[in-house]
Amino acid sequence: MPHISYSELKNWEQCPYKHKLVNIDKIKNFTGNEYTAFGTALHSVCESLLTENIDKEIDEKELFVQEFRKEIKKLDVELRKEMIVSMFEQGAKIAPIVIPLLREHFGDFEVFAAEERLYEDIEGLDYKFKGFIDLVFKTDDGKLHILDYKTCSWGWSRNQKTDKMLAYQLVLYKYFFAQKYELDLDDIEVHFCLLKRTAKKNIVEIFSTTSGARRTKHALKLMTRAIGTIKRKIHPKNKTACTKGYGCEFYRTEHCK
Repeated sequence: MPHISYSELKNWEQCPYKHKLVNIDKIKNFTGNEYTAFGTALHSVCESLLTENIDKEIDEKELFVQEFRKEIKKLDVELRKEMIVSMFEQGAKIAPIVIPLLREHFGDFEVFAAEERLYEDIEGLDYKFKGFIDLVFKTDDGKLHILDYKTCSWGWSRNQKTDKMLAYQLVLYKYFFAQKYELDLDDIEVHFCLLKRTAKKNIVEIFSTTSGARRTKHALKLMTRAIGTIKRKIHPKNKTACTKGYGCEFYRTEHCK
């Protein structure tokens, strides 16, 4: 069945034509680098530590080293050796403190799921919403919490922390997770967990984002509008996004001249 994910929606919001190239034509100029390998490795470490899917004799640092080596081997790009060496050191600092900090921040909690899969009907449309939630856990007050890990350098700016498109990821996860298990939205809270490579202090930071009725309505409206244009095969170029921020990988290539 046709489906849409948050990453697809993000591509569409940035530029509908980019969405066509990546998600319909399946053209991908970017296949991964040291940063994505680092992030994937830390995600795997956190998941293993919380689900106890590890050898008890391996500590968090060694677990990160193993996972990072595994991810580096998958890369098909020229590696920057100095960057790789730094990342081994940075990941070894972060890995041991993530779970203790979660428990310090939230108190005792019970893991509901790690890598929770969503593949839920979108009301009124012949589409499904697809996604994977990094972590869902329940605290002693009965609340369920959805948490998404984000690896970064020094942290997020104020603009990033208040960016509505970034927040929509957790807003949509919350909405469809509640739909999947027939839960009350008011019983679920959402959080980002920043894992910072180069920060001197607070290298793991947890912050909540608003996910109330109004923001949920706006996120669903954006998704519905995106699906509508995709189904009608309307893919206009948003030229203001070509060089905005980090720019588009298709800018001035054979795919988008």
